[in-house]
Amino acid sequence: MTVAPPIPTEDLPQKGFDPLVTRQILGFLSPYKLALIGSLLLMAVTSAAAAAGPYLIKVSLDSGIAQGNPWVLRDMVLLFLLTAVLQWVTVYYRVLIMAWVGQSIIFDLRARMFAHLQELSLSFFNRYSVGRLIVRVINDVSVLRDFITWAMLAIARDFFTIIFIVISMLAMDFKLSLLTFSVLPVMVWVTVIFRKTARENYRVTRAAISWVNSVLAENINAVRVVQSFSREEYNYNTFRNTVNKNNLDVNLKAVRYAARFFPTIDFLGTVALALAIWLGGTAVLGQQISAGVLVAFVLYISRFFEPIRDLSNRYDAFQSTMASGERIMALIATPIEVQDRPDAARLPVIRGDVEFRNVDFHYSDEPTPVLTGINLHVLPGETVAFVGKTGAGKTTLIKLLGRFHDVTGGQLLVDGIDVRDVSQNSLRSQMGIVLQDPFLFSGTVRENIRFGRLDARDAELEEAAAAVGADEFIRKLRLGYETPVEEGGVILSVGQRQLISFARALLANPRLLILDEATSSVDTQTERIIQAALTRLLSNRTSFVIAHRLSTITNADRIVVIEGGKIIEQGNHAELLAMHGHYYDLYSMRFEEE
Repeated sequence: MTVAPPIPTEDLPQKGFDPLVTRQILGFLSPYKLALIGSLLLMAVTSAAAAAGPYLIKVSLDSGIAQGNPWVLRDMVLLFLLTAVLQWVTVYYRVLIMAWVGQSIIFDLRARMFAHLQELSLSFFNRYSVGRLIVRVINDVSVLRDFITWAMLAIARDFFTIIFIVISMLAMDFKLSLLTFSVLPVMVWVTVIFRKTARENYRVTRAAISWVNSVLAENINAVRVVQSFSREEYNYNTFRNTVNKNNLDVNLKAVRYAARFFPTIDFLGTVALALAIWLGGTAVLGQQISAGVLVAFVLYISRFFEPIRDLSNRYDAFQSTMASGERIMALIATPIEVQDRPDAARLPVIRGDVEFRNVDFHYSDEPTPVLTGINLHVLPGETVAFVGKTGAGKTTLIKLLGRFHDVTGGQLLVDGIDVRDVSQNSLRSQMGIVLQDPFLFSGTVRENIRFGRLDARDAELEEAAAAVGADEFIRKLRLGYETPVEEGGVILSVGQRQLISFARALLANPRLLILDEATSSVDTQTERIIQAALTRLLSNRTSFVIAHRLSTITNADRIVVIEGGKIIEQGNHAELLAMHGHYYDLYSMRFEEE
């Protein structure tokens, strides 16, 4: 369990209103501006119809009942019912329009974010956790949807309602209207004070719930460790008395402020109503105004303060929208480090000649070099194994080959062509990569193997599985090749997932093959099956292998020893052993371990 973190500043905008973020959000609204204008017109009609109600009652009282005219009374009742029908129709179509607009904008926004995330470089994902990204795409986008679909309409409705009520009241009696509005300066002052307090409370409550989520996720992910060390009771007490209690306290504090604000608004509205009744009643008794005017004023005042209260209550929604919008736009604006040049050509079918020519590399946010002066020429069909300590730069070499990063110095050539001059897709479509921790997507075994080549026939797919020794265990599964593997392949062992990833790579029939410690997570028996298939998998392909198992290293055509981002030795297994150098020491240590 961790202590309470500071308020996460990235979860909140620095300003209550950010014009830049607002303009960016409005950019997504632009394709739907006609629908938005239509919805606003419907909202204006709804508000006007609602504001007409008290005036129709006033006419009914003064021109109908007071003068004994049943026809006027009847007409006013019919008009009153007509305004109700008009409100129903306009609200119905307005809700439909805005629901469509809101969902369409979210559809566009999520698609834009998904496409951008797929293009971002691997260095971005090294800095940005998956949980934060999911919050951006799901939670923050949902906040925008709710604001656009509901809150934005409610704010427009409140403004229209206030405008129509003020016009109606001033038209009926100017002096009485001014007396009624005399409480507004006090109300504005109270609202400003509350807004400042609400902003701070919003920051603290967001920090509190973030802490709850963080500790909860940490405890669930580490449940085996918790149970192994019998920490259940301690963790429960910490969560209950510290984390959850903090969340309870800050939310109750926020509620106490809200409990003071809203009754204050209601009280000021009651004061305005009392003034209207007292002064208006006196005016009725003095026959200065009619009873119908007084009744209409009472009804208008009752409705007048509802939108003011609602606007104050919408501040949290607006604040949350600014925060979510800021995070979403910052993600979309994240630069893509590896991009195709405008004139990038399509890489033709390659032979597999790869050359690192005086290659240097360092990460964009870290000037310290990771690779320095790498010179390596790999011939077509050759298998090269990279060995070295953790952090020596082996995996970085592989990432450069796939253009997951671009070299910062020198050239990386495939068949004599600089990889920066060709499209990433044309390069990677001729590569196959098998990682140490293979990832399987939700779907069937067949769908996961076909991931590497979507147009492959079932016979070819099953042949590839048989070639790597996966066919036997696949057919023993509940539904064979049609068995759902669940998310991440949880129903399969590590070795079985690795065999499926080998079958996927073989089916893709790549010209360049990369094995990134692909056998380090399997047991010895499974490794024997894989080793039997590696001969076929590596045949006639230029292959790069990062491995710790001796069997994978010793069978390579060439072994390259990397230390501190430089190549210090290279040759075949026998040649390097004879040198009694760095490789000899590494081999000796691993031989003893195995």
